[in-house]
Amino acid sequence: MMDHSEAETPNIAYKKFTFEDNNENTQESLSVSIPEVLDPHYGMYVWPCAVVLAQYLWSQRQELRDKTVLEVILSDNAEKPLCLENCRRSCAANGLHDISVLPLTWGEVSPELTQLPQLDIILGSDVFYEPRDFEDVLLTIAYLLRKNPRAQFWTTYQERSADWSIEVLLNRWKMSCVDVDLETFDADKSELAGSSLPGNHSIDMIIITLETGDLGL
Repeated sequence: MMDHSEAETPNIAYKKFTFEDNNENTQESLSVSIPEVLDPHYGMYVWPCAVVLAQYLWSQRQELRDKTVLEVILSDNAEKPLCLENCRRSCAANGLHDISVLPLTWGEVSPELTQLPQLDIILGSDVFYEPRDFEDVLLTIAYLLRKNPRAQFWTTYQERSADWSIEVLLNRWKMSCVDVDLETFDADKSELAGSSLPGNHSIDMIIITLETGDLGL
C-alpha cells in the first residue's frame, strides 16, 4: 500500500512504496519512502519508469547482494543542487547513511566520474527523455562500462515517440542491449508497489552492456 504524509517542510511530501513477494515459500516485503518536492523540477518526484525499474530490482534482490551499484538521474544543470539534496533526503528517509551522492554531467568525464569505485550495476530510469541528450547519456554509460567491462546498465524508459531510437548510438559506442519483458518480473501492470504508477504509460526496460568483442578493453 502507499500512504502520504507531510514532512516538516511544507513543500515536501513522502510517498511510500511497498514491494511484496507472496508465493508459497516466502512472504517478503520491502517498503521505501520517497520524498517528493512539490515543484515542477525534473527529478523531484517519482516518475512512472522509476517504479518499474524498482520492481525489477526487487525481483533481482538476491542477485544484487554484495554488488556495487551506481544510480544515475537526469536533471538540468540549474536543478542539480536541488536534485542532489533530494537524493540525500531520500537516502536518509530509508536509513541509508553511507551512500555517496555526487554530481555528474552527461557527456563529460569529470573527476567525480573517474574516482568512482568498481561497479557491477548502473541504474537509470527515464534518462532517455530528450533526444538531444541521448548521445551524451550513452557516452557517459560507455565510459563507465569500459572502466567496468563486466558491468551492466539497467534502464527503463517511457515510449514518447516511435521515431526515437538509440540503436545507431549504441553501435557507435560499441554497446548492445537486450529487452526485458515486463511480464517476467511482474511489472506488466498499471499499479505497482501499492501506487497508481506506472498508470497507462507505455514503459520498456533494456539492459545495455559492452559488445562481446569489447570486453577486453
